[in-house]
Amino acid sequence: MATILEIKNICYPILAAFGVPANLLTIVILSRGNCGLSKCISVYMVAMSAADLLVMVFNVIIYHVLSYHFPYSFLSYTAVCKFILCMNPATLDISVWFTVFFTIDRCVTICCQQFKTRYCTVRTATVVIIALSVLACLENIPFWLAYEPERITDNVAWGCRSSLAFYSSPAGAAYSWVKSILVAWLPFILILFFNYLTIRRILVAIRIRKGLRGQSNNQESETEMKNRRKSIVLLFSVSGSFLLLWLTAVVNFLTSKLTTTAYYRGDYAAPKYIATETGYMLMYLSSCTNTCIYATTQTRFRDEMKKIVKSPYILILSIVQKYKIN
Repeated sequence: MATILEIKNICYPILAAFGVPANLLTIVILSRGNCGLSKCISVYMVAMSAADLLVMVFNVIIYHVLSYHFPYSFLSYTAVCKFILCMNPATLDISVWFTVFFTIDRCVTICCQQFKTRYCTVRTATVVIIALSVLACLENIPFWLAYEPERITDNVAWGCRSSLAFYSSPAGAAYSWVKSILVAWLPFILILFFNYLTIRRILVAIRIRKGLRGQSNNQESETEMKNRRKSIVLLFSVSGSFLLLWLTAVVNFLTSKLTTTAYYRGDYAAPKYIATETGYMLMYLSSCTNTCIYATTQTRFRDEMKKIVKSPYILILSIVQKYKIN
């Protein structure tokens, strides 16, 4: 077996085993609202965790684990296979664009105080999340036409393979370019741009604060700066992790026009294939890192996580002690 296939066989089950419970735990903790975060940012973080959970389920568990190891299951029916191949890019789109709008929300909060009260609200965040989810699903419908059955047995279509007629057509080629821009380049550029604006605003605020230091000792100002510092650390940790882990895939999208094909049968030792698969593994890893980031940068999140992890043991211990007393 090729080395890259052995790595995939080990990597994807580990990602699923960690990513699914981690994202579920994050959703539960953030939904309780005890982490000291604003309601608006909590909505975005819950949405990001839900999107990452969908990536783990569809892209990692169903496609890379179950479909690969059970090639003749119901997942191999062409209709089911096409649905999976439509959902894979849709979940990635949702995860990517939630991260983009999380970055925009933090930038508005720090840089645009006048616009903050109108934009950084739960209602706006909810509308953005719903709109992005619907658009991502609609935008990936053409993938249904991008694949055709591998074979037809007893009038039953099995498997999926890339349709040469679709990808060789002008519409298919244009759609492929639009996808690479919407999934990779545009989000990358937007995150870099809004982080640049945020950093510039922070540097200006630091210079102003240094100029005013010694003139006043406002405890409220110090508290505000401390809260803003936590928000900044969270923003840069999330967006920085995303940029680093997506970098390989983004570069690969630029240098190669390989399309994601179901049940690849080419040269597994080819550098392009290895680069493509490495980029995918790093992309999916980015759907597992936010929980670690939240636990590292947010004290209250870490405390809530400890409570939830300990709660089953506390319940078991209380039941045991109750039976001992009886």
